Amino acid sequence: MPDQVVCLCCNAPHNYLYFNDGKKHSQIKCKVCSYLFQIHQRFRKSRRSQLYCPYCGLALFRWKVQKEVTIHKCSNDNCSHRIQALNKLSPAERVLCKERSSQFKLNYQYREYHFKLSELVPSAPEKPTVELSKIHNSENVLALILTFYVSFAVPARKTAAILKDVFGVRVSYQTVLNYAAAAAFYCHSFNLKHKGLIDNVSAGDETYIKVLGKHHYVFFFISSKSLKITAYHVADNRGTEPAVIAMREAIRTALPGQEITLVSDGNPSYPSGIHFLNSISDEALLEHKKVIGLQNLDTESEEWRPMKQLIERLNRTYKYHVRPAAGFNSTNGAVALTTLFVTNYNFLRPHMSLHYKPPVQLLELQGISTIQGRWTRILSLAA
Repeated sequence: MPDQVVCLCCNAPHNYLYFNDGKKHSQIKCKVCSYLFQIHQRFRKSRRSQLYCPYCGLALFRWKVQKEVTIHKCSNDNCSHRIQALNKLSPAERVLCKERSSQFKLNYQYREYHFKLSELVPSAPEKPTVELSKIHNSENVLALILTFYVSFAVPARKTAAILKDVFGVRVSYQTVLNYAAAAAFYCHSFNLKHKGLIDNVSAGDETYIKVLGKHHYVFFFISSKSLKITAYHVADNRGTEPAVIAMREAIRTALPGQEITLVSDGNPSYPSGIHFLNSISDEALLEHKKVIGLQNLDTESEEWRPMKQLIERLNRTYKYHVRPAAGFNSTNGAVALTTLFVTNYNFLRPHMSLHYKPPVQLLELQGISTIQGRWTRILSLAA
């Protein structure tokens, strides 16, 4: 036993310590108090890289291994981090902790994420096979298709029927879908470019859609005052990675040093994602608030309930626009319609709480009285 090693519990010298794990020589047991602990890193013979608790210095063990993150945990019951967390518990929580200790995160945990920043890119429509500058119909017909199909949430077949019976323009429903997919490719960059600054408080949530009969999830974030959609992302799961992508896009246009509060439900993907975003930043600028359940059973849920209602109202509006599609045959179709929905919501759709003005008001769109005229102007700006 090295002379410098002493018992972490009773400070017994090295004469009263011995290795308790055979040839590994990593676990030490004290003969005086029978306390088990790991030898300090600089006294170990093995040089393999490991993770250690910053509070007690003991090695962390691999607790949970998931697709997106590996969680390492400190097993020391006498760790200062655990003792401090225990002292913060109320009497009622102490009683519950004895019965259900898994409900409380007392031990120190370290999260090792498996994704890189280069992979955190919001979903975007694929490059279309139809070139809008070479279509056989006029730009007014294209704008009418987007007006009925997106702004008024009319199905593609019924949109084709309206153009034929009302305007005398013969297009198939597949042409409506092709034009919409081509327009979404340009509107996506338009949405990101003209999003503008964000408010200090934003609400986020995910809602499900059907793609080829399977559940997919659309993540949204909306500002509290301007009511504009600051981020959208379509994924096949609602894990940590898609939540990080949506939150990273939501705060992309934030001012330097701006303190942002994100409000969400109890999905653990959001606090895990905020932990990751704060870890890669020099300053911890993101604060998380949770709204649990349908009733206000805690003060935090009661305070931030209006933000939760705001994002739920956005989800209902989105469902109204995608319900006529009756599901999607491809992920690109879901991304395209979601992109066009955000364009319509931020730049075209009037809001009663904003005095019947859209959340993002552009000078280029002022003075155009018709929706199809504004769609035409947006496509010209995005091209």
